[in-house]
Amino acid sequence: MIKVSLKDGKILEVEEGISILDVAKQISEGLARNATCAEVNGKVKDMRYKLNEDCQLNIYTFENSEEGKKAYWHTTSHILAQAAKRLHPEIKLGIGPAIDNGFYYDFKVEKPLTEEDVIKIEEEMKKIIKEDLKLEKSSLPREEAIELMKSKQENYKVQLIEELPEEEEISFYKQGEFIDLCAGPHVDSTGKIKAIKLLSTSAAYWKGNQENDSMQRIYGVAFPKASLLEEHLKLLEEARERDHRKIGKELELFMTHELVGSGLPMYLPNGAKIRMILERYIADKEVKLGYSHVYTPSLANVELYKTSGHWDHYKDDMFPPMKLDNEEIVLRPMNCPHHMLIFKNKTRSYRDLPIRIGELAHDFRYEASGNVCGLERVREMCQNDAHLFVRPDQIKQEVGKVVELILSVYKDFGFKDYTFRLSLRDPNDKKKYFDDDQMWEDAESQLREILTELNLNFYEAEGEAAFYGPKLDVQIKTALGHDVTISTCQLDFLLPRKFELSYVGEDNKDHTPVVIHRAILGTFDRFISFLIEETKGAFPTWLSPVQVKILPITDNQKEFANQIKSMLSNKNIRVEVDETNEKIGYKIRRAQLEKIPYMLVIGAKEAEENKVAVRSRSEGDIGQMSIEEFIEKIQKEMEF
Repeated sequence: MIKVSLKDGKILEVEEGISILDVAKQISEGLARNATCAEVNGKVKDMRYKLNEDCQLNIYTFENSEEGKKAYWHTTSHILAQAAKRLHPEIKLGIGPAIDNGFYYDFKVEKPLTEEDVIKIEEEMKKIIKEDLKLEKSSLPREEAIELMKSKQENYKVQLIEELPEEEEISFYKQGEFIDLCAGPHVDSTGKIKAIKLLSTSAAYWKGNQENDSMQRIYGVAFPKASLLEEHLKLLEEARERDHRKIGKELELFMTHELVGSGLPMYLPNGAKIRMILERYIADKEVKLGYSHVYTPSLANVELYKTSGHWDHYKDDMFPPMKLDNEEIVLRPMNCPHHMLIFKNKTRSYRDLPIRIGELAHDFRYEASGNVCGLERVREMCQNDAHLFVRPDQIKQEVGKVVELILSVYKDFGFKDYTFRLSLRDPNDKKKYFDDDQMWEDAESQLREILTELNLNFYEAEGEAAFYGPKLDVQIKTALGHDVTISTCQLDFLLPRKFELSYVGEDNKDHTPVVIHRAILGTFDRFISFLIEETKGAFPTWLSPVQVKILPITDNQKEFANQIKSMLSNKNIRVEVDETNEKIGYKIRRAQLEKIPYMLVIGAKEAEENKVAVRSRSEGDIGQMSIEEFIEKIQKEMEF
C-alpha cells in the first residue's frame, strides 16, 4: 500500500500501481467524471498515470484550475489536427499547444485554408468527438521515433525530436488513425470534449522565427458545456467591440502604415490631443510633488548599457547597434542609465536628497512582428518615467509618496478594481537576474516591510522582478477581465553601485544612494489603448479630444454657432462646429458615433433667445440653457 496526500490534507491508503483515475473514483464519481489531469509531486500527469510510491496528489478539472483547462484544450488541439489531416492529408503538422484562452495548431499548407475549409474542419472535429476515440500514450527510442515521423513525412516533428535532450522521454499520443508527438497530458478520450468552436486563422512562423517557414495557424476553444462556450463567445464579441484598434480607426485616433513600419503607430489629431492632455496632467502632478523634468537623447553608446548591465540582460529586446565613427550607438530601451549620469553630473549632499528626476521619454524595444498590436505593444513608446535618488532612511517615505500618487491618479480616472503585487526574482534564474543573493534578500525584505507598514494588501509573485531589483506592480482588472500592469515602483540598490553614484553624508564621507524607479501611467501608448478599451472610446469629458460639437439646424444659425465656439474656446473648452448641410438628425447621430460628450443644437428659437439646446452623450436631451449656464456645467464636470 502507498499513501496519497490530497490537497485538503486528507491521506488515502491505496494499492501500489493504482491509476489516478481510480483514486479519483474513490474520492467521488463526479470528480472522476470531470477530472482532466492531475499533479503528482508537482508534475502534471494524465489521469491514466499509475502511482507507485507515496505522493502528494492534486486532481484538476476544467472548472477548478488552469492546468485542468489546458489539458482539455490541448486534447482539442489534437482533435483539430486529426480533422485537418483527414480532410487535407497533404498538410504538415507543426505544433498545437493550449494557450490562455483556448488552443491553436500550426499547419504547413500548400494553399491557404479558406473560411469554408475551416468550417468543414470544425464539422469533422465534431465527428471525431462523437467517435469517442481513446487517447493512448506510448514512448519510443529516439531513432524509432524519428523513423516513425519520417514515414509519415512529418518533417517538423522530426526536427522537434532531434532537438530534444538525450535524456528526454519521447512520447506520442494516438487516437484512432492519428498519432502525434506530444508530452501530454490529455483527457482519456475525444468524447470528453463537448462544445467546440474554431475562431480564426492567422499567419505564423515555424517556432515564431520569421526566418523559418511560414505556417497557417488555426485558433479554437472548447468547453465542457455549451452554455460556457456561448458565454465565452459573447465575451469575445465584447472584446471585438472594445478592440482599441477598431475604435482607434473609427474615432481617427491613430493609424499605422507599412511604409512607416510594424509596431510604429502614428497619432492623428484626435489621438494626439488625448496624449498631450495626459502628458500635461501627469507632468503637472509631478511638478507639484517636487519632480524636476529633463530631456535625454533616444540614442546612446553601447557602453552605457554595458555599464548599467542592461546589455547583458536586455540586449535581445534592443535594436541592433549602429556603427558611427568610433562608436557603437543603440536606440535606448529605457532611461534609467541617462538619469544616473544626470545625478552624477555634480557633487550631491545628503541635504539635496531626495532628488526626483522625471521624463516623458521615448524608448525603443524590438518586439517581434507577431507580437506588435496597435498601441498596446509597440516598438517605439513614450514612458511616464522617473527616478528618485534617496538616502536609505528616505526609502519608506518616498515609496509611500509614490503609492499616494498612484492612488490619486486612479481616483481621477475612476479605477477601482486593482491589486498590488510584490514582484520578486526567481533565485534559481541566474541569467535573468543579477547574481547577488545578499543584495536581493535585503532589497526584497525592505520592500516587503515597507508595503506591510503602508497597510497595502498585496500578494507576491516570484520571477516578476526587474533584473536589478524587486518592484511593486499595480495590477488592474480590465473590462474584459484581463490582469494588466499599469503602474510600477521598483527598488534598486544595483545601478547606483554600477555607476559609482555617491552623495556626501552628514559625516562628510561618500555614501551610495538608493534609486526608486517608478512609472505611474506606464507608457502613454499602452495607457491610451487601455483607456480606449475601458471606455469604448467614450472618454470622460476632461479627456475627450472634442468636448462639445455645436450643431446649427440651418445656415441662418452658423454665425451664432461660431460666436458660441469662440466663447467656449476662450474658456479652454475643446469645441467644433458642424457646418455641413446635413439634416439635424444626421448631425446628432454622427456626433453620437464620434462619442462627443456634449452637443449644442441651435435653431431659430435658440439663436433668438441667446440659448442652446443641450444634448448629452449619456443622458440624451437635457434641455435649453444659457451659454453661461452650460459653461459652468461643463467646467464643473472637468474638475477633479
